[in-house]
Amino acid sequence: MLSRLACGRPFVSSALIKSALQTVPKRPQLQPVFRQYARDVKGGSSPGTSSWTSRAERMTLRERAMAPPGPNAYAIGKGAVAGGAALGLGALCFYGLGLGSGTSTLENSHLWPEFVKQRIQDTYLYFGGSLAISAASAVAVFRSPRLLSLVSRNGWMSVLATFALMIGSGMVAQSIPYSPGLGAKQLAWATHSAILGAVIAPMCFVGGAILTRAAWYTAGIVGGLSTVAVCAPSDKFLYMGGPLAIGLGVVFASSLASMWLPPTTALGAGIASLSLYGGLLLFSGFLLYDTQKIVKRAEMYPLYAPRPFDPVNSAISIYMDTLNIFIRIVTILAGGGGNRRK
Repeated sequence: MLSRLACGRPFVSSALIKSALQTVPKRPQLQPVFRQYARDVKGGSSPGTSSWTSRAERMTLRERAMAPPGPNAYAIGKGAVAGGAALGLGALCFYGLGLGSGTSTLENSHLWPEFVKQRIQDTYLYFGGSLAISAASAVAVFRSPRLLSLVSRNGWMSVLATFALMIGSGMVAQSIPYSPGLGAKQLAWATHSAILGAVIAPMCFVGGAILTRAAWYTAGIVGGLSTVAVCAPSDKFLYMGGPLAIGLGVVFASSLASMWLPPTTALGAGIASLSLYGGLLLFSGFLLYDTQKIVKRAEMYPLYAPRPFDPVNSAISIYMDTLNIFIRIVTILAGGGGNRRK
């Protein structure tokens, strides 16, 4: 959960390439030669070479990593997302037609007692409330120049403070025992949702049209994946916890690496593609896993346990999945995923 909070913050790197030229040692009776990446790619001529291919072969690994990214730098990520979308549509049709083996969550729902239905209903009510509070908080912060300037800073101290605030508020909200009605748990949950909304407020600079499209796309993805999780066998995606945890570590590491390696280099573009498109696939998988986990917990949690069932903690998990999906879709639509029109 803490790594998901960290991956949810949209990083904006301020590093730029200082020069595209690199000097090489002098040759006898010749002027200093400069390596120009643009000419290397286009096939410029120089003494001792006949084509750009032979020149590219002599480039060191570091030079290739720090060279400008090619036109297909994000092609693998886009292909992976397209494959994931096709797989999701296929799973939706397969399980929706009842072709899967075993009983689905939808079939089991007819046998649920009333308290199980109430638990799941409360969970999704808190999920919807989290979205509404975050949206209202983002709009309020965006309309306040002072608050917007505060959350838009990219210095190390502001990044660390943002992490501490997000993670701390999330830990407090999840650690307080749940009790029905309005209490400390609900106040901590609302505060946590408002903080996350304030953190993503700078994304409003992309414009209302892109944010509206991203919201609709996110709603379609979340709705489709939730339908797959409900129509599939009730424990089909619960085995994915281990692989998803490994993938979360990779995406989290790539998100941190993007702070030092800007996407204006070949290596930086590859890492950004992994964080962006890989994160989109990862949190889609988390949504499948968390949806079935919520249902299983609502079914198995004892009715007369010392502590009542906690719908707030369950809602926070799918809320973080949805928020991460939304952030990545906004980034892609805004041109951060290699989609800028030429």
